[in-house]
Amino acid sequence: MNPSLSIIYENSDLLVVNKPAGLVCHPTKGDAYSSLIGRVRLHCDPLTDIHMINRLDRETSGIVLVAKNGETAAKLRRLWETRAVEKEYVAIVHGSPPNPGGVIDAPLGKDEESRVAIKDRVRADGAPARTEFWVEQRIQRQGEAFTQLRIVPRTGRKHQIRIHLAYAGFPIVGDKLYGLDEDFYLALVEDRLTAENRQKLIVPFHALHARKLQFSWEAGVMHFHAPSEAWFSKFAVEQASIEPKMNLLRGQ
Repeated sequence: MNPSLSIIYENSDLLVVNKPAGLVCHPTKGDAYSSLIGRVRLHCDPLTDIHMINRLDRETSGIVLVAKNGETAAKLRRLWETRAVEKEYVAIVHGSPPNPGGVIDAPLGKDEESRVAIKDRVRADGAPARTEFWVEQRIQRQGEAFTQLRIVPRTGRKHQIRIHLAYAGFPIVGDKLYGLDEDFYLALVEDRLTAENRQKLIVPFHALHARKLQFSWEAGVMHFHAPSEAWFSKFAVEQASIEPKMNLLRGQ
């Protein structure tokens, strides 16, 4: 048992973990525990050839898949490139979409007007990007409307889900870059985020979680599920209504 990793599944070729919000995938500090890949290396045999197949933003929690050798990594990356992997996220957003579901089809590219170098936006000359979503819960919390969404990205652009939902008028709760004001992000990286700022953000990290992953593998199908963190799950306690539950993959 490794307390620094929440392991969902492991065999000789694969390691599937539930990354906590706030942990980077790749190291930015010397401490081995400060990144997911550092923790994976500590968990595995020192001779293991580790390859991280997918990555999540620092504040996004959920499923990350790691290959333990080059051959497995090459096979899995081919699956990702051919979009043969079913990925599902859950998010809590500001506002209440009028319909039970929808599709956001909008190209993405660099936001040249932003003070934040890594920020992208919807732009006509950007790369094609498509996101589908379905309402799971409509939430009333202290007089304000929020919604829990099930999300299936059909492309894999940087910050795609966060940008698309903000573009549609439903930014993710706690998103410091694409939410209420990008200065929240600058305040975070400059270590000047105040208690008042944190109160406006409502939650400690942005409320986006990669909860399901499915793909065909060898003789069968690999299907993984990761529970969201307690702060995320508790948000929906004061709910006004619950939409009918739907199958969690393929929109069926």
